[in-house]
Amino acid sequence: QVQLVESGGGSVQAGGSLRLSCVASGRPFRRLNMGWFRQAPEKEREFVAARSWGTGLTTYAESVKGRFTISREIGKNTVYLQMNSLKPEDTAVYYCAAGTKSPAGDSPRDFDFWGQGTQVTVSS
Repeated sequence: QVQLVESGGGSVQAGGSLRLSCVASGRPFRRLNMGWFRQAPEKEREFVAARSWGTGLTTYAESVKGRFTISREIGKNTVYLQMNSLKPEDTAVYYCAAGTKSPAGDSPRDFDFWGQGTQVTVSS
């Protein structure tokens, strides 16, 4: 089992920045694919970004490329999502996810463990 705890959500104006954090425990962090997904009201959960443990490859949804960056800090068992130039359409609950199949995919089915989510609200 892997436990994931997110933090860092909040409310910002369009153009602002936020950094989400997700602390993982329960399995060796080095061997986990880590991902971020988001879900807006009445919409399906969608892929945002992921990092594969085997290759170190990072992938992003087209809608966030150039604005969001996923990174990890092994010593703290933490993955981050730096979000810049935020837009109102980025408003959603953001979920941290972990999986063991490499490379990391972009579907929720590719991840086995989930955090509780953190709200991000971007106002215009």
